[in-house]
Amino acid sequence: MANTFESNFTRKVAMKVLAAFESNRVMSKNVNTQLVSGAFNPDSGTQVDIKRPTDYTTIRDAAGDISTTRSDIITGKATATVQDYITVAVDYNEVDEALKMGSDISRFWDDIARRIVVDLELDFAGFAMKNLNLSYGLPDQGVNNWKEIASTGALMQSTGVPMNKDWCYFLNPYSQAELSSEQRSIGADNAFAGANASATVARNFAGFNVMTATTLPTYTLPTTGDLVGSLSATPADVTYATHKDTMIQDWAVEEFGAFAGSIPAGTVVEVTGRNRLNLSTRQPIRDASGAAVKFRGVVTEDSANFVGGAGDLKIAGPAIYEASGAYNTTDSAIVENDIVTILGTDATVYQPNLFWHPDALCLASVPIKKLHSTDTLATTEDGLQMRVSKYSDGDANKQTVLFDLHPAYGCMNPFFGGHGGGAA
Repeated sequence: MANTFESNFTRKVAMKVLAAFESNRVMSKNVNTQLVSGAFNPDSGTQVDIKRPTDYTTIRDAAGDISTTRSDIITGKATATVQDYITVAVDYNEVDEALKMGSDISRFWDDIARRIVVDLELDFAGFAMKNLNLSYGLPDQGVNNWKEIASTGALMQSTGVPMNKDWCYFLNPYSQAELSSEQRSIGADNAFAGANASATVARNFAGFNVMTATTLPTYTLPTTGDLVGSLSATPADVTYATHKDTMIQDWAVEEFGAFAGSIPAGTVVEVTGRNRLNLSTRQPIRDASGAAVKFRGVVTEDSANFVGGAGDLKIAGPAIYEASGAYNTTDSAIVENDIVTILGTDATVYQPNLFWHPDALCLASVPIKKLHSTDTLATTEDGLQMRVSKYSDGDANKQTVLFDLHPAYGCMNPFFGGHGGGAA
């Protein structure tokens, strides 16, 4: 009897593409894909909220009397938001032919999967660039030695990022070439599969699995004429209670020359005189020279147009300073006239390296409804779901196969990752 694929066509196709999808992933394999797994449903809408951890202050009393003192319990939420569908549409005859030819045309499945992975990881990396707060080095300095990566790991550790999971550091392939001149015993092993193994430059170096990535996002600084300005007003509230649900802070700034335009999302800004704290001990951070590590933030969305060098910035990773100290991120409160510096050079395109703890971000896929067609839902081991559908267009007299992924992104803790650059 002749072979037939019609009865389980989409299931067989889904198995082929899902395997190729898994083997091509790099960034999306190094992030929490389980935190909101199963949370999206027809009743949840386009957003799902996840409770942030709470923190407390201890009580010190010679007699052990705590009758008049309690820690406030402040519960914040992080939000995962549904993104656009990522879809590849392929002519049915091509897919049917590839399926019947079996392994002789495995590249066909790889090409479909790679396109989905590239779009997913480029989009997700852009989200990470705009929502993670930490920053090491300078945007206009490339990473060209292992010390700069080790220093980034020192920033993570000094900030209090837990080492309970492997951190990841994604670098430009040209940076890998620079690092190769220093490469000795550091190297990847075979613990990973597929593209993740090929991308791995070093395992467990300064807390990081160091990997190359071709899906790092970019942003372009405009011509401002002056990259040093100041806060034009003290933020209305620098408490955790105000920022716990968004972890975004509004800064009104001025004195950036006569700049008229928009500061792009992803831009790193630094505040003079306000310094980072270890978010576990709440103690000041000092670098190798003993100097305080200045507080930096990342512009999380394109700013409204500046007028006369003045405008408003939305900063991912708020500068928090309050009496209890339980959630402080700075050693003192930011105030009007504090100096704010935009890091970089006018009219320059930047592509920062990215680093994070897997729990800094979450990536999920939204359950996809079934169409009035033949379709199959396939799910990776870590919970990402893909739909393969075969349908007919009677008007056009043709058949098509669709491959769909519907992702959702969230930032769980902006202080668990950030931008990696080189030292001056």
